Amino acid sequence: MRALLVSPEPPYPLAGGGALRTASILGWLAKRYSVDVALFAVQGASDPAAAIPAGLVGSVAKLPLPAHSKGLAARVIRNTLRLVRRVPPLLDRFSGSERPLETALAGKTYDLAILEHFWTAPYLPVIRPRARQVWLDLHNIESEWHRRLGDAGSPILRAGHRRFEQAYRDQEDRWIPQFDGALVPSTREAAMIHPRRVVVYPNAVPRQAVPPVEKDCSIAFSGNLEYAPNQQAVAFFARHVWPLLRSRHSDLVWRIVGKNTQAITHLLPDDRRIECTGQVEDAVKVLARSQIAIVPVLAGSGTRVKILEAWAAELPVVATALGAEGLDAEPGKHLILADTPADFSASITRLLASPDIARRLALAGRSLYENSYTWDAAWRQLDREFQHP
Repeated sequence: MRALLVSPEPPYPLAGGGALRTASILGWLAKRYSVDVALFAVQGASDPAAAIPAGLVGSVAKLPLPAHSKGLAARVIRNTLRLVRRVPPLLDRFSGSERPLETALAGKTYDLAILEHFWTAPYLPVIRPRARQVWLDLHNIESEWHRRLGDAGSPILRAGHRRFEQAYRDQEDRWIPQFDGALVPSTREAAMIHPRRVVVYPNAVPRQAVPPVEKDCSIAFSGNLEYAPNQQAVAFFARHVWPLLRSRHSDLVWRIVGKNTQAITHLLPDDRRIECTGQVEDAVKVLARSQIAIVPVLAGSGTRVKILEAWAAELPVVATALGAEGLDAEPGKHLILADTPADFSASITRLLASPDIARRLALAGRSLYENSYTWDAAWRQLDREFQHP
C-alpha cells in the first residue's frame, strides 16, 4: 500500500499546532503505508526534509517557494494587493507548483493521498489521476478563521478579513466537495463543511511522561507568536489581565513559550517579570515548570494544541470559551473557562491560592489527554475509516 502526503509546512521539528497535526498524520501513514511526501521549500531557508526522522518516509519532493519578507510593510503591501484582487491569503502563497509536483510524481500511483491545509486544495487535479482516494486535512476552516479574526480586531481589520472570509468561502465551496473526504479537528467543523465524507480526526500530541522538572511561580502561554490569533491573545492578556495579576502577586512571572518572539515584543510592556523563551525543543517540558497554563484566545478555528500540551505537562488550564472549543472537555473538571479580564484574573488567583483545586484540574486534564489526545488515541479514528482490504 502506497500513500502520498502533500504539506505546505514541514511536519518536523514538532513546533506548533500545524506541524504537530501534520506529523501525526504522517506517523499514522508511515505505520501502514509506504509514504512519499511533497513539501514546499523556501528558497534560502533550511531543508524542510532534514528534520524528518530517518526511515519514516520514502521520497521527499521539494516544491520551490520564493522567499518573502515578514516585515510589517511587506505584509501590508501583500495583503492590500490580495484585497484588491480578492485573493485569499496563503492560498496564493502556495499556488503555482503544479509542474514541479507533476514532475516529482511522474510514473507513481497511490492508494491514498492526503493534502494538508486547505491551501493545497487546488492541487487536487494533479493528484487525482494518481491516487485511488484523495483526502483533505483541514486544520482550520479558513473562512471562519478570517471572520473571527476580523470580529476581534479594529473596524479596518474587520472589513479586510470579511472580504477574505468571503473569498475563502467561495474557494471552500468549490474545492471541498471534490475530495473523497475531509479530516477535521472536531465535530463542530464537521457540521460546517460538505465533503463526500467527513472524519473527525482530533488534534493530538505524542504520548509522553510528565516531565520531572522543578516548578516556579509562573503562568505560561505557548504558541507560534507569528500566528495572528496568538498575537491577539498576548495583546489582550498584556493589556487587560496581566496588570491585575501583577499587582496581586509580587513574585508571579508570565512565561511566553514559542518561536518568533519578535512578532509580539511591541505588544508587551517593559517588564522583567515577562519572560519570552523563544523556540524550545520540548514545549511540554518548559510548560511543566509553570503553575498554570493560560489560553486567552479570542479568534481562530480548529482546536488549540496548546491546551493539549498543557495537559501533557499536567498543568491546570484557564482558557476562554473559544480557546477551549472543540475539545471533549468539561468546564470545571478539565479546565476553567474565563472570558473577561476580571474572570481570568480571579481564576488564576484562585488556582494559585488553592493547590488542591489546581492539582485536581491538572490530573483530570492529564487523564483526558492520555485517553483521547495522544497520537495513538487519535490514530484509532483513521484505522476505523481506512481499513486495508
